[in-house]
Amino acid sequence: MSETFQKKSDELKNKFLTLGSTEARYSALIEMGKALPPYPKECKTADRIVSGCQSILHLHASLKEGKIYFEASSDALISAGLAALLLTVYNGETPETLLTSPPHFLAELGIMGQLSPNRSNGLAHIHLRMKQLAIHFLTLRS
Repeated sequence: MSETFQKKSDELKNKFLTLGSTEARYSALIEMGKALPPYPKECKTADRIVSGCQSILHLHASLKEGKIYFEASSDALISAGLAALLLTVYNGETPETLLTSPPHFLAELGIMGQLSPNRSNGLAHIHLRMKQLAIHFLTLRS
């Protein structure tokens, strides 16, 4: 696990743990989704749709100087927020970090137990797609 991954995870946990209620945490999650940068229109293609999500969520990745960067877009604010959680900690990390550092921080945020099974499943699929993209970039380097 990289130091930057750990630091970003800790900052995210601290942000959510200071929020008192589940409602406040959901509000913060929605705000994170709204704050995602605009998603490039040319990347809204069928091959970038994350399967297993309750809503349509596009995920694009690029590799710059050995680090992976993601962009995501969803019309559903909760889905966008869930993607934003993962992007917050994994953007700017190496593909190896993504593959070897599971998102254990999610369980500590205090919202995971409140997600519907469909939303939990969607979150798992977003992370799975991120790992698949990381593997893709690793295979390009070899």
